[in-house]
Amino acid sequence: MAQRGSDDKTEHPSGVPQLTVCVVAYNSGPTLRTCLERLGAQTFRDFEAIVIDNASPDPGDVAIAAEFPWARLIRNTENLGFTGAGNQGAREGRGRWYVLLNPDAYAEPDWLETLVAAAGRHPRVRSFTSRQMVAEQPGVLDGLGDVMSITGIPYRGGYLNRDEGQACEGEVFSPCGAAMMIDRALFLRLGGFDEDFFCYGEDVDLGYRLQLAGEPTLLVPDAVIHHVGSASTGGAKSEFAVFHGSRNRFWVLFKNTPWPLMPLVVPLHLAVLVFVYLKRDNRPHIRLILRAVKAAFVGAPKIFRTRREVQKLRRASIGQIAGAMTWNPKDLSGRRPVIRPLRAGR
Repeated sequence: MAQRGSDDKTEHPSGVPQLTVCVVAYNSGPTLRTCLERLGAQTFRDFEAIVIDNASPDPGDVAIAAEFPWARLIRNTENLGFTGAGNQGAREGRGRWYVLLNPDAYAEPDWLETLVAAAGRHPRVRSFTSRQMVAEQPGVLDGLGDVMSITGIPYRGGYLNRDEGQACEGEVFSPCGAAMMIDRALFLRLGGFDEDFFCYGEDVDLGYRLQLAGEPTLLVPDAVIHHVGSASTGGAKSEFAVFHGSRNRFWVLFKNTPWPLMPLVVPLHLAVLVFVYLKRDNRPHIRLILRAVKAAFVGAPKIFRTRREVQKLRRASIGQIAGAMTWNPKDLSGRRPVIRPLRAGR
């Protein structure tokens, strides 16, 4: 497989790469090798690659990254979480655009080229997300951008649904951090990922802040990656994933929901969570979930302090925020994608 050479002088015609692609690795193992092989085979070449080893106990990640000398390797001495390492990559990068790619996400050869082309068609849009397919299940969606329901429950649109090829380019609530592209200056101006989240829900939190700031996220369905999912954290039902996912959903709500929507969203949020948590497949995790809920409320004072700064940056109206959510309960229960036409002027 063709790979980018470290001595390729044609990579950055302007002397500065157009894109910075960051891969955050933690006990990623063989998926990291495949990820970087696919990244090295991209048709779009004007990018720099940064691999951040997040203090993986397994030395294999460093050894694998060393096989790709065109990628800059940063070795952290402590695990900063996806949030901390993701922010680190943005600070270290030089590209106008900041691209995040999970180490268990395998890009089609034209993935970057397609994202860059979309940015060229829509010069006022500064956040983009990809069509994600389940790596081990051909024809099954891993996601078409993230959706926020009026219950305050976010979900990945189309997750585990059959891909019927019907997705069109349009606005979604939030990019998915597994395969997204954002204006790096905008990312940094908004504060990047909230490092209190550590992992899980940080991309929805960022997407919510983009919504509040009046910045749309565009789904580019022809930009395709194949995603294993939760390869570094033991799976979607691991204790780590359940705890952080459950806690962080509350924090997304506390931090971002405008006050006029709070009296509606909070009761719906609690009602849906009780219903979901009492399902048979969640019962083994009930003690862990209750611990996560407790942690969410213990950490709430700090989140509400952060909220004040977030709301100061709000440019969108309450109606625009409510309109960016889905009010249809069937969307949430069926994890249906919600893609809206790009608003005029964007």
